[in-house]
Amino acid sequence: MMQLNALSPLDGRYSKSADPLRAYFSEAALIRYRVTIEIEWLKALAAEPAIAELEPFGAKTVAALDKLVSGFSEKDASHIKNIEAETNHDVKAIEYWLKGKLGGNREIERSLEFIHFACTSEDINNLAYALMVLDAREKVMLPKLDEVIATLRALAHKHADLAMLSRTHGQPASPTTMGKEMANFVHRLRRARARIAGVSILGKINGAVGNYNAHLAAYPGFAWEGFCRRFVERLGLEFNPYTTQIEPHDAFAELFDAWARTNSVFLDLDRDLWGYISLGYFKQKLKAGEVGSSTMPHKVNPIDFENSEGNAGVANALLRHLSEKLPISRWQRDLSDSTALRNAGTALGHTLLAYVACLRGLSKLEANPSRFAQDLDANWEVLAEPVQQVMRRYGVADAYEKLKDLTRGKGVDAKRLATFIRALPIPPEAKKQLLALTPAGYTGLAAELARRI
Repeated sequence: MMQLNALSPLDGRYSKSADPLRAYFSEAALIRYRVTIEIEWLKALAAEPAIAELEPFGAKTVAALDKLVSGFSEKDASHIKNIEAETNHDVKAIEYWLKGKLGGNREIERSLEFIHFACTSEDINNLAYALMVLDAREKVMLPKLDEVIATLRALAHKHADLAMLSRTHGQPASPTTMGKEMANFVHRLRRARARIAGVSILGKINGAVGNYNAHLAAYPGFAWEGFCRRFVERLGLEFNPYTTQIEPHDAFAELFDAWARTNSVFLDLDRDLWGYISLGYFKQKLKAGEVGSSTMPHKVNPIDFENSEGNAGVANALLRHLSEKLPISRWQRDLSDSTALRNAGTALGHTLLAYVACLRGLSKLEANPSRFAQDLDANWEVLAEPVQQVMRRYGVADAYEKLKDLTRGKGVDAKRLATFIRALPIPPEAKKQLLALTPAGYTGLAAELARRI
């Protein structure tokens, strides 16, 4: 019933497919990541000799602190939300929850005021979101993208030699192979993956306006910038030394742009495969009990690629808004980035749905070689290109114009083309090679390129 009443399809109709991202972008996940940052900051402070009022924690206390993260539960998240209902402040609620949890620990209770020490909420939030995005990228999004790339690569190898009529501007053009067309997308998605993986995620923990004001007020002689740099880098993030109250989200903008560009490749792939199914180049494996139309029993629709296309489009609308909005904040900060950033999980959720649906569609494809051969045999005019080039090689004047007169807008069969070739003033061996050529054999390096990917 919860799914039936869900406002978002990610939590309703598509909840199973989107489920892997809940561990990183749900409200409970955000709270857990915030708790993680607060605890790691407290541990770092306690381990620093210059913070004399905060004595180093023993092994049992460190283990107890770590257990608050590893054992964090929905009940804990619910408790924090209840505190937030009173404070009307989400990060402050976590501070109060931690003080309540740790108040019984004799080693920590004398140091409770060092929880959230010198921090603004955005010190916690920016690091929490950075880890959320980083973990989701490495553990969910890139592995799923790798599945798509591997599946396309397998298709490229399987159909490396399967000759196919190309269509430029929707019209018959020089042949290729289905494997080479899949290899094109493998290459594009590999580059897109590298762009996503190559974005370094930044973080900061430098106070209310980025100047360590509070830090230095409490401990004037301490080298806070170096300490904070080490803290951020230990989290696996790149330290940003220049910020306002907020980390300016430029890295998130780069990352979301990279995902949007990747999704554009998926849009192209989905539409191409949809078209190949429409042409009959691919059949789709049937699933028992599945219905293609409420009134036309014969239908086997390419719904997976349509689903992938639709979700990639929704994802890109959000991703592009986030990449444009997040780096913009009035003066030292406003709150508009906070509410926008909460939609990062939604944007990546629809991206994940696009990947999953595309994979599902790819798993159903069965090539129909006879349909490929039929299309090629019906379009011998595509050999006007190689015939023209051989004519040019041997100095035959007006080669292009002669082939244009023969073929443009006209149906040309094998017999008519052969008659034209036999009359050409070119060497006999060249004529022999052209006469042996067929549309299916005119694929250049397509098969080699497909096998090489």
